[in-house]
Amino acid sequence: MAPDLNSLPPSSASAPINSARVAAGSRPTGGDAVQKQPNILFIMADQLAAPLLKMYNPDSQIKTPHLDALAEKSVLFDSAYCPSPLCAPSRMSLITGQLPTKIASWDNAAALNPEVPTFAHYLRGAGYHTLLAGKMHFIGDQLHGYESRLTSDIYPGDFGWVVDWDKPDTRLEWYHNASSILQAGTCIRSNQLDYDEEVMYRSTQFMYDYVREGPGKRPFCLTVSLTHPHDPYTIEQKYWDRYEDVDIELPKVRIPNEKQDSHSKRLLQVCDLWDQDFSDGQIKRARRAYYGAVSYVDDCVGRLLDVLKQCRLDKDTIVIFSGDHGDMLGERNLWYKMCYFENSVRVPMMIYQPTRFTPHRVQSNVSTLDLLPTLCDMVGAKPVPGLPMDGISMLPHLEGRPGNDTAIAEYMGEGTVSPLMMIKRGPWKYITCPADPPMLFNLQTDPQELDNLAERLSQKSEEEMTDDERASWAVFSKFEVEAASRWDMGDITQKVLTSQRYRRLVWSALIQGQFTSWDWNPIDDGRNKYIRSHMPLDDLERRARYPPVDTYGKETSYVTVDQAGSHGQ
Repeated sequence: MAPDLNSLPPSSASAPINSARVAAGSRPTGGDAVQKQPNILFIMADQLAAPLLKMYNPDSQIKTPHLDALAEKSVLFDSAYCPSPLCAPSRMSLITGQLPTKIASWDNAAALNPEVPTFAHYLRGAGYHTLLAGKMHFIGDQLHGYESRLTSDIYPGDFGWVVDWDKPDTRLEWYHNASSILQAGTCIRSNQLDYDEEVMYRSTQFMYDYVREGPGKRPFCLTVSLTHPHDPYTIEQKYWDRYEDVDIELPKVRIPNEKQDSHSKRLLQVCDLWDQDFSDGQIKRARRAYYGAVSYVDDCVGRLLDVLKQCRLDKDTIVIFSGDHGDMLGERNLWYKMCYFENSVRVPMMIYQPTRFTPHRVQSNVSTLDLLPTLCDMVGAKPVPGLPMDGISMLPHLEGRPGNDTAIAEYMGEGTVSPLMMIKRGPWKYITCPADPPMLFNLQTDPQELDNLAERLSQKSEEEMTDDERASWAVFSKFEVEAASRWDMGDITQKVLTSQRYRRLVWSALIQGQFTSWDWNPIDDGRNKYIRSHMPLDDLERRARYPPVDTYGKETSYVTVDQAGSHGQ
């Protein structure tokens, strides 16, 4: 978004607006002469499975040169998990540092209470200009601490997508279905491409405008949230063509429907996949389109980093990259997310601040829940004591010291009939649900999650077990005790049911007569952005140019521009 020219003060080529002189011969920078806090650029991808990326899997076929280069310079987390394998609950937990049950973020149609603080509140209170470009899936309040939104959301901010536990066998029309796989391939344009192109334009324009502001501007925290590589599996020809020479791998694990675990069986039903028998060709087309969409995200990341560097902001900006959840992409015959297998629940995470942290890999389990307390630690904005906080700061990990090694996740969305919970600690992954048998996997010895130790060992007496099996059974028993202490499943179930019933009633009323939805629509007034007769042309052009130049076009060491930016107003 170009700036509002009404906000531009007169400038002079001989008198810099910025009173802080720059050293002779130096180039102008994107920040003020003294900036107390670094900027923050937080980039999110949607439905990006960490196990499929080359930074985590050297044999990966996906081409992500920009992300790979960033990972080499960052602190890279090998075992980062989302707090819920569904868009909205995962994102609400990420921004608040609290698990879904603590903030009643049950599904994709649950409203986050606006009194719950987010990292945007904490950073804004610490002097940051907090901005959001892209998807966040807010229901109700569309800001939640962000001072500005540069785009509208791609998804509805209403109660239309409520899950119904009162009718567990009913498949709602808005659930995922087989069309994304059956129709996979190329496109010239799509809803998601339209959206992410706008997100990229607004985000890069903000950085261009920010760097042209005068003194006294606040550091920014810009969240750029892309909707790719989320299904539908379709992408532009040029990204499809990047995999022309690649024999797309088929899923490593195939499990027949009748041998699936209980939750996976429900997912196959609610996603209308139970009776589908996709050919290898159909699976490869869907995976190829997904790979292309990931490469598209990679190019977006490269573009953002290039603009950051062009604006000379790269030296004083923290860069964080992560996602909301993954995609099974045909593994175990499952697609999309909504389960706790690695492709669905494990996300990429890297934090780049070379002036402070040495690049290294972190093996310990962490969660995107942990970003709020981590950001607070990084900028000195401590969470308020006494307020709920499930996230644990990753600062020790960033500094190369021992830290937390546990990730918790909760899921009450599509495919569930009661709460489905996960604890990941060390190599162990424990999954529990009142409606299903428990599951325990040792990912160190069983990375494909094929040996459910909870089920297998329950059929043996202790005398029949090996020493390793007895040790595994002891781990399982401890998890069972911890889960019973951590979650009151009956109470959670009643809260979910009550919320679902409330929201279904409210929704049925709101769609009668004139429909009004919560939404955010940024104002874009061209009359005050570009050249108009009431504006002095030469003055406008000089003030809008970056880097600034003097009367004769020579780059000057003064910042002679004070320009409002694309702040979503």
